[in-house]
Amino acid sequence: MCLILFSYQPDTPTPLVLGANRDEYFERPTLAADFWQDAPHILAGRDQIAGGTWIGITETGRFAALTNIREASPTKIDNRRSRGELTHAFLAGEQSGYDYLQAIKGSLQQYDGFNLLVGEFSNTQQSLFYLNNREQDIQALAPGTYGLSNHRLNTPWPKVIRSKYALEQIIEKNTLNHQLIRAFLENPQLAEDADLPNTGISQEQEKALSASFIKTPLYGTRASTVITINNRRIDFSEKSYLEEQYREYSIPLN
Repeated sequence: MCLILFSYQPDTPTPLVLGANRDEYFERPTLAADFWQDAPHILAGRDQIAGGTWIGITETGRFAALTNIREASPTKIDNRRSRGELTHAFLAGEQSGYDYLQAIKGSLQQYDGFNLLVGEFSNTQQSLFYLNNREQDIQALAPGTYGLSNHRLNTPWPKVIRSKYALEQIIEKNTLNHQLIRAFLENPQLAEDADLPNTGISQEQEKALSASFIKTPLYGTRASTVITINNRRIDFSEKSYLEEQYREYSIPLN
């Protein structure tokens, strides 16, 4: 599963501060974050099976991120499509965030459960929208701090509550840097049994997935991504845990 924490403050010196973990099976082939050869303006990691991504940003400030919705008995979908194409399509396109989400609403049932964030960040445009394909309502997000795991936006799972608080403290103390954000993304603390959500899987599985940083024999946190946007530039960093790689990029903001 995955975890995204972000502070969205449009029309301020720092409109976006975001930290995210990608949780996936260790055997799934993945390319580390980089500018794509077939779309050089896109900066993102890449799934080598379906060609999409879970989080990315472009040189013009188009941003997209995705988490799965955890469902014990998901709806059976014939010829289901890869959810990573949803982020890919927005990053590669030119539609506004709202128009893009409106355009895909007719195809939402072709995908397993997902949460999708899309936004635009430039010196003249700052917007962020949220959609999941279970409620299907497009939300223009108000300024605030948000947490997203594998249920709905701001569902109070223990790791969401802990991580939101950690992000708020970093911002409040004006100690904003990628290393501090990544520190709470790497928190292996498990939730107490009484606080575990009930998503239809076993308690043992709920326990293992309750940490911000997940590590099991076959599945866990593959990479963490931190994105900060100020009025001068986009800073992007990714730490890949299987490959033991760290990459960082700085993009001037137009």
